[in-house]
Amino acid sequence: MVASADAKRILVQENEPFLVDRIDLIIDHYDGKRSALIQVLLDVQKDRKWLSEETLRHISARLEVPLPQVYQVATFYKAFSLTRRGRHLITVCMGTACHVRGSPMLLDRVSQKLGIRAGRTTGDDRFTLLTVNCMGCCALGPVLAIDEANYSNPSASDFNKILGQYE
Repeated sequence: MVASADAKRILVQENEPFLVDRIDLIIDHYDGKRSALIQVLLDVQKDRKWLSEETLRHISARLEVPLPQVYQVATFYKAFSLTRRGRHLITVCMGTACHVRGSPMLLDRVSQKLGIRAGRTTGDDRFTLLTVNCMGCCALGPVLAIDEANYSNPSASDFNKILGQYE
């Protein structure tokens, strides 16, 4: 899994090479402290969009935190994904206020446009579609977010234009 010391150290996560050195830089930023586990996982997640088994094993070894504990943290918080995600995350709010204002129909429209169900990633790894229970902007519902941008009840044509902004 890891190459010789002279060569670039590479982790392979689902056939995609990932430099161990990048993980090590993140860990070193926190001085390799065990107490930084959540922040290390957040930073790696932000960089890679997901946490592979190999990545979790490496973090466990470097921070000297037992692997079951690393998995416990990584599976407890919704911020972490143990499955591959697309370059852009589309989140549809399914909270009560959004639901009564049409979020199920919005989710259907988005799902049909992307050709995937919630929890899946498009074949080109461009988008991952998720649902959440509340995004905290109930007055705007139904709401969807793409990465950090929120959109209030976009029509089908608006959604097509919005998608065009994300490569």
